[in-house]
Amino acid sequence: QVQLQESGPGLVAPSQTLSVVCTVSNDSITTTDSAWSWIRQSPGKGLEWMGVIGYDGSSYSNPSLKSRTSISRELSKNQFSLHLGSVTPEDTAVYYCNLRRNTGSTREYWGQGTQVTVSS
Repeated sequence: QVQLQESGPGLVAPSQTLSVVCTVSNDSITTTDSAWSWIRQSPGKGLEWMGVIGYDGSSYSNPSLKSRTSISRELSKNQFSLHLGSVTPEDTAVYYCNLRRNTGSTREYWGQGTQVTVSS
């Protein structure tokens, strides 16, 4: 079964870029009908969808974050990454990567999440 594992810096200074990486095992990020998303949860808040990259490399970000968000992939490592620029303490959250596979019956898979704190 597919496994997703996030890795991140743990601590990021304000105004810097936050980067987190999702490593995928037992599946390929180019598999047809797969959408690979980044979702975060801040303290006391619900889940916030940040953006997605499709199996074909197309991407889309939450409009509220679009100006400072980019999502990329590294095919040779079977990874995809989130880059969030100009961070503030409000960006402190647990960051999750997620797979949604639309194969008639939609299935989702989640990583365990990685905590990232924005602080000096």
